[in-house]
Amino acid sequence: MSEKQTHHDLVERQFGEQANAYLTSSVHAQGADLQKLALILKTQSQAKVLDIGCGAGHVSFTAAPLVHSVIAYDLSTDMLNAVLKGASERQISNIQTACGIAESLPFESNSFDIVLSRYSAHHWQNVSLALNEVYRVLKPGGKVVFMDVISPGNPVLDIYLQTVEALRDRSHVRDYSIAEWSRFINESGLALSEISTDRLQLEFSSWTQRMRTPQHYIDAIRAFQQEASLEVKSYFAIDADGTFSTDIAMFISHKN
Repeated sequence: MSEKQTHHDLVERQFGEQANAYLTSSVHAQGADLQKLALILKTQSQAKVLDIGCGAGHVSFTAAPLVHSVIAYDLSTDMLNAVLKGASERQISNIQTACGIAESLPFESNSFDIVLSRYSAHHWQNVSLALNEVYRVLKPGGKVVFMDVISPGNPVLDIYLQTVEALRDRSHVRDYSIAEWSRFINESGLALSEISTDRLQLEFSSWTQRMRTPQHYIDAIRAFQQEASLEVKSYFAIDADGTFSTDIAMFISHKN
């Protein structure tokens, strides 16, 4: 890797190369959190929505039929092209795309009724700064729904999660705990109204193939899993083939 390559460059390259894999990924295209999101948006037919770190667009595809308009926002132009492709295939006409980073949103203040993000924030360099930007672009009374993998908070369990995530994907920064997320949200000025949690099973082969993880990193992950403590193996339900389960959470907040 070039010494001049920034973290944002790394994220763009990692995900740009894998845009179509994320468009077809069942982990990203399905989930109870998307079903819950659809229920939240069911009464928001006039809402202008921003989907930050949209990836291949599954949150945008869920939101678009239920709201006035969606801007799908991502650092990767390849991902944004995948969103436009997916929207066309689904005959969705109210999604526009915009390119940039979460920490500096190129939108006017008080522009959006709802801001969404799913499985993206763990790649951001500065979640606090990004949430300050979310607060700025959100209209008074507006709603924020963030979904992501979360850390259990326990140091022994946390080190397993962060290690395998970083070995699998060099653009990974951190899976934050519920306590960390609560602090980020409160410090941004947003009011946290609901937290719900679930479990997500990550089938090892597709999880690593989706990111084109090099074989030597795959071997390192498997060795780390095999040598993990019984506590770690039990908590993450690590199977013989490396498949494991992790915690995910949905954070709902609003701007007073």
